[in-house]
Amino acid sequence: MDAAAFEQLVIDELDRLPDDMVDGLDNVIFVVEDRSDEADGELLGLYDGWALTERDRYGVGELPDRIIVFREAHLAACDDEASLRDEVHTTLVHEIAHFYGIDDARLHELGWA
Repeated sequence: MDAAAFEQLVIDELDRLPDDMVDGLDNVIFVVEDRSDEADGELLGLYDGWALTERDRYGVGELPDRIIVFREAHLAACDDEASLRDEVHTTLVHEIAHFYGIDDARLHELGWA
């Protein structure tokens, strides 16, 4: 899947998320990149910013936090478009949860890791 089609798939999956999950996002942008520089390119997503629970350190004029979805890792992990959509959905929920201050251990307990 080329970059444009994958980006559209990510947009579609963002649109499918519940409003109460995305309405609280403040100063966050979503970015699609081909691959991560970390973890041998196997990282599916990354939250780069200050969690809502840490925003007391957050200043005026801060650059937006970023939720990054890595295209090549998703394509390598999925055999078809249905599984790709499921994995992108899970990645988006996982990274948005980090914005709200939910750590990987809790996400694992909830089945989102």
